[in-house]
Amino acid sequence: MASSLIARSMVGLGLGLGIGHRLVRSPLLLPLSSKRLLPSSGSPACFSFRGAPRTFCAMASSSSVGTRYNHSFQSPPTSEPVVSVDWLHSNLRDPDLKVLDASWYMPNEQRNPLQEYQVAHIPGAIFFDVDGISDRITNLPHMLPSEKAFAAAVSCLGIQNKDGVVVYDGKGLFSAARVWWMFRAFGHDRIWVLDGGLPRWRASGYDVESSASSDGILKASAATEAIEKAYHGHDVGPITFETRFRPHLVWTLDQVMKNIDEKSHQQIDARSKARFDGAAPEPRKGIRSGHVPGSKCVPFPQMLDGSQTLLPAEELKKRFEDEGISLDKPVITSCGTGVTACILALGLHRLGKHDVAVYDGSWTEWGGNPDTPVNQSS
Repeated sequence: MASSLIARSMVGLGLGLGIGHRLVRSPLLLPLSSKRLLPSSGSPACFSFRGAPRTFCAMASSSSVGTRYNHSFQSPPTSEPVVSVDWLHSNLRDPDLKVLDASWYMPNEQRNPLQEYQVAHIPGAIFFDVDGISDRITNLPHMLPSEKAFAAAVSCLGIQNKDGVVVYDGKGLFSAARVWWMFRAFGHDRIWVLDGGLPRWRASGYDVESSASSDGILKASAATEAIEKAYHGHDVGPITFETRFRPHLVWTLDQVMKNIDEKSHQQIDARSKARFDGAAPEPRKGIRSGHVPGSKCVPFPQMLDGSQTLLPAEELKKRFEDEGISLDKPVITSCGTGVTACILALGLHRLGKHDVAVYDGSWTEWGGNPDTPVNQSS
């Protein structure tokens, strides 16, 4: 529930609900800079992107939304999956741009993304709970929710179909790619990942915001509560976001099983080579080691440079070609739980492959099923 999300975020922080929010320049984390956060309120920023054509969206309607909208601002092309911190800083005040902090960490990292959001986030950003905005029927982690549940949650976050969305995370480029894929799977193309994420933002000297009970926290709590209501068949309130599900971007276990024989798609695994080969144990108990027969391994860090930004197209292309992957043939990606597989999809998107499917259950589902075939490399 909303209150429980806020309550657990207080643990270990010593933060009260009445603190509000403030801009922070931490001498330990953020270099002092003469850069100011935003232009003056009398001169609102508008979208601009070098080399990008001005795009116009025709009038659209939705029976679930019940309103009509249009927008006509210049934005990055959707063929490019990332934006720079300088671009975001210049456009942060645009009313049709929403920013999401989608930080998520592996359990063994012992990091709490909601607490870190409260300590420091990009001004105006809303927290997107990767574990919370997920399917409530399966026992697999953070699986894609139903259309109704996603529409309800995103509506609670204050996002509409007309909005552009920039998503980032606290590692640089990690879980943000998962949320980028989620929006695209539900038909929203006007979404980009912040290249280098919060670390790059802070290293560039841009201000961050600290808040214990900001509007972003309340919206995140409402989104999680809306997911619960949707799965229990309760009224979820006004819907301002219309989904258009793209099933070809989301693969199931049955499709992966069928593909072993049919080989219609090349399957690429984003896990480490040791886990792929079966030489290293899986971090989750009860999961066998190895890989799907016929799949190939491109560990997700190979998509990134040392500053956790997406590599240039030519370097990305070489990473895939070195593993014998043809960019002219269909691709499906997988990983441990469907998070880092989306980083591979992000890299392939930069190379012009905009229809890459992600196996949502990934190895947690496959390796945990005693009836699925598993190969190990010698």
